Amino acid sequence: MSSSLLAMGVFTLVGAITPGPVNVLALRHGAARSRLVSAAYVLGASASYAAVVWVMGQGAQWLLQTLPQLSTAAQWLCAAYLLWLAWRLANAPVGQAGAQQQAGSQRTLQALLQALLQGTAVQTLNPKAWLVALAGVGLFVLPHANAPWALLQFCAISLLACLVGVGSWALLGQLLSGWLRTERRQRLFHRLLALLLVASVAAMLA
Repeated sequence: MSSSLLAMGVFTLVGAITPGPVNVLALRHGAARSRLVSAAYVLGASASYAAVVWVMGQGAQWLLQTLPQLSTAAQWLCAAYLLWLAWRLANAPVGQAGAQQQAGSQRTLQALLQALLQGTAVQTLNPKAWLVALAGVGLFVLPHANAPWALLQFCAISLLACLVGVGSWALLGQLLSGWLRTERRQRLFHRLLALLLVASVAAMLA
């Protein structure tokens, strides 16, 4: 059983920590926002992925295989959302990091909610998340004698692995925040992240 859990952990961590739109935005949140807001984004993305794993384990993989047009529609919806985020990033205001940290409690709560919802939305619309979850369910849940218990284990490990994987990118953003003190560097960073998101969309559609 321990070797099975280890295999689950390695599988989900590799899927969670590799570059992709969710992690690109985690890098952005880590560099531009407070630690609390970054944590809200990471939590939203991680909880959303665990929910995706649970849904796939409940039979959504059969639906996606039977109706592939749903997968295609989700892919294009995700692409449109990511391109909109890329445009927002490329045109994001600079020189406001200190102002964001000094915001009042109401604005802080709003920022937390926005980050949580963004993490949830990007992960839910991410076709990579659904494909990795489908592969994981096929590898670790369906062959198991007690599939419901295996699914619960896989969901829990997926949540932890996503917290570590996406959180690592947010932490990297925090480490870069010292370098991003000038408006020129912030603008360059925003446009680089926008290009990375566009590249993610192109790779996804290809």
